[in-house]
Amino acid sequence: MSDSDVITGEAPSRYAQALLELAQEAKSLKKVEKDVKTLKGLFAKSADLIRLLRSPVFAIDDKVAALTAVARKAKVSPLTTQFVGTVAGNRRAAELPAILSAFEKMVAARKGSQIAKVTSAQKLTAAQLKSLKANLKKSLGQTVDVETSVDPDLLGGFVVRIGSRLYDSSLKTKLEDLKIALKEA
Repeated sequence: MSDSDVITGEAPSRYAQALLELAQEAKSLKKVEKDVKTLKGLFAKSADLIRLLRSPVFAIDDKVAALTAVARKAKVSPLTTQFVGTVAGNRRAAELPAILSAFEKMVAARKGSQIAKVTSAQKLTAAQLKSLKANLKKSLGQTVDVETSVDPDLLGGFVVRIGSRLYDSSLKTKLEDLKIALKEA
C-alpha cells in the first residue's frame, strides 16, 4: 500500500476539493490535472522530497520555499505552485501526496471513470496497457484511468487496485499460496 493510499482523515479530501474548485474557477482543470500527475511522479521518485514533507526538523518557511521551488522547476502552473505553498504553509506538507491522490479520484469521479493502480513485475508495454484498460472497462462498465508502477519482487504478473478492490495475479502470491497448500498437505 503506498503512502497516498493511507487514510489520513478528511483534510486531504478538503484540500483536494479546494484545488478542484480553484481549477474550475480559473478554467484550468486540465492543466492542474497534468500538474498533479507531475508532482505525484516527483514524490514517487524522490525519497528526499518525501523526507522534506514529513520531517519536523525543517521550518515551515523552509518547506514552503523548497516545495514552491520544486513546483516552479517542474514547470507546474502558478495556481498549483501557490496551492502547494499554501498546503505547506498550513502545516499539511506531509499530506500532500494524499491530497494529490484525492484530487485525482475526484476528477475521475467527475468524468465517470475510476483510477486503477497497476503494479507489475516489469514495465507494461503499450499493447499490454491498452488490453488491460479494455478488459477493466469491460468488467467495470466504465472508463478506467490506469496508474502503473513496477515492483520486481512480484516475480511475474501484476496486482490491480481499484478503490477497495484488489486483484492479485502476481507470481509471488501464487507461489506463497502454493507454499501454504503444501504445508497443509
